[in-house]
Amino acid sequence: MEPAQKEFVLKEVTKSYGSLRVLDGISLTVEKNRIAAVLGPSGCGKTTLLSLVAGSLLPDSGEILGLAGKAVSFLFQEPRLLDWLTVAENIAFVLKDRFPPAEVEAKVAAILRRVELSAYRDSYPRRLSGGQRQRVAMARAWAYPSRLLLMDEPYKSLDLGLKLELIRQFLQLWTAEPRTVLYVTHDIKEALLLADEIYLLSAKPAVIRSRYTVPIPRSRRRLDDYSLLTLERKITGELLQEEEGRRS
Repeated sequence: MEPAQKEFVLKEVTKSYGSLRVLDGISLTVEKNRIAAVLGPSGCGKTTLLSLVAGSLLPDSGEILGLAGKAVSFLFQEPRLLDWLTVAENIAFVLKDRFPPAEVEAKVAAILRRVELSAYRDSYPRRLSGGQRQRVAMARAWAYPSRLLLMDEPYKSLDLGLKLELIRQFLQLWTAEPRTVLYVTHDIKEALLLADEIYLLSAKPAVIRSRYTVPIPRSRRRLDDYSLLTLERKITGELLQEEEGRRS
């Protein structure tokens, strides 16, 4: 097995908004072609952390290393589709400045087949269900030729069945074409199904409370698996302990 390579590193990163310290010395390493999940209580700074990695915010102190010149794509809780463009045009929009027209068309057709939306290529977002819109957003994020994918709770508003279906499709895309993923979520089950590593943040000012490795190959992960249930209970216990400490 080849040694793991680092994609990017955060070293003692802090971030405040005025007098409110949100992140307090965050250090973590994300390896290439791995999925790292960040869990924590509501309002602990998960989205701030993602914005720092994206470069839309700058840290007050500390360093973020390894991201210079790397293309980044995004998948948000809201699909953020352009309502005046069709499904195919929404995906083509992020490709048209990078590839010639014929290649754009081929890439759009290929990704729509992979997410089972070819029949909707000429539909407008308002005609789609919520799950279909999120699949288009996922296809667009995956079609963009990035090294790093940042995900901000993209399955939060979906019911369990639809959530599991989109996770299945996401993992099919990732397995066929691995890339580095940083994924913030409040949902422990999602993190256990998707991630290689899980970082658990404390309440703000947030520090990294724990780091977990998910030992089961993704292809064998089931929500009723004893090992995953044991890990879920452990993480839940830490989150409850954090919540109780914040209230006391």
